[in-house]
Amino acid sequence: MIEDPLYVPVRRSGFSLALRLFRTAAGERTAVAFTSPLRLAKVLGGDQDWIRLSEPALRGMTNGLGAIGLVIDPTGAMSRPTSRTA
Repeated sequence: MIEDPLYVPVRRSGFSLALRLFRTAAGERTAVAFTSPLRLAKVLGGDQDWIRLSEPALRGMTNGLGAIGLVIDPTGAMSRPTSRTA
C-alpha cells in the first residue's frame, strides 16, 4: 500500500467533482492514480483536474462502482480525453 497521497484524475460535473474511471485493455473499469502531478500531466495533459486522496480512500470510493482495481502511474496506455463539441 502506498502511504503518500495519490493524485487522482477527476471530471467536473456541475458544481461537483467526480472520479474519472478508465478501462483496461480487456475493457474492465479501473481506477487510476499517480504519485505526482507531473506524472499525471504527462499522461493525461496539464489541463486534467485532479484531487489528492489516500490509497484506502480511493479504493473505498471505487468499491461500489464496478472497478476491478487500481492502476498507479500508468504510462502511455491512456489517451487524453477528447474535447466535446456541440
